[in-house]
Amino acid sequence: MLIASEENFSETILTAAVLVKNYFQMLLDEPNALTPDQVVAVHNEAGDHRLVLVCEHASNWIPPAYRALGLDEAARRSHAAWDPGALGVAEALNRTLNAPLVAGCVSRLVYDCNRPPEAEDAVPAVSEAFAVPGNTGLTDEARADRVEMVYRPFRQRLEQVLNDTPEDTVLVTVHSFTPIYHGRQRTTEIGILHGDDPRLAEAMMAIAGQFTRRRVRLNDPYGPEDGVAHTLNLHGSRNGLANVMIEVRNDLIDKQSRQTEMADLFAGWLRAAIARLGSEIRS
Repeated sequence: MLIASEENFSETILTAAVLVKNYFQMLLDEPNALTPDQVVAVHNEAGDHRLVLVCEHASNWIPPAYRALGLDEAARRSHAAWDPGALGVAEALNRTLNAPLVAGCVSRLVYDCNRPPEAEDAVPAVSEAFAVPGNTGLTDEARADRVEMVYRPFRQRLEQVLNDTPEDTVLVTVHSFTPIYHGRQRTTEIGILHGDDPRLAEAMMAIAGQFTRRRVRLNDPYGPEDGVAHTLNLHGSRNGLANVMIEVRNDLIDKQSRQTEMADLFAGWLRAAIARLGSEIRS
């Protein structure tokens, strides 16, 4: 009986150990269980495809399996994790222009969908003033998992939306930037950025004064040299689609009313710039 009891006790311990192992393995494997709908959202897919909106950094959501990447709440709410206000502007533009909007649903600290897999800052170990413990010392396999789980579904969904577009489609990405970066105050209020194809950005800059008195600058606070034109080049320029990135200082869009006001500004500005390009809109 003693021997049997010892055997039963050993089996119980072994079973418990297996259950614990499986539980922690489940936590580790949980990111792979994310569905594409958890990674990317498409608003108004049936809208007018002559203009397609993209907001790569729309969310600061970090899937539970990543244990917040070791960050405190302040870091998770900061601009390092997403683009505050950008989704609100993009959604208001989406409604005003009746345009499809492709939005990222996962924090860029998990994977930055505006960066290619080979970019070091696609999964940053340090972002602005914040070290990201959950991204430190990642293996190649762990980085590849992030690519397959977040980047690939986002890119594939955007491609699906663009596959239904006419030849004169315009691609517009919407971002926000922090007023203070590494302790320095930024004076730019609106940035108009381009990658390989400068046509639409230059058309917008040429008529900026007709639409706003804000301080508008070309390729500022970021430019192509900072690696921010990935979406524009991959899905716009390579397909011959005119494209532009809009950057708004996030203190100007910190409320829904201000986001709507900014979107109204951009709607008229974009329409005028596209009309200005005329037949050149398709390269």
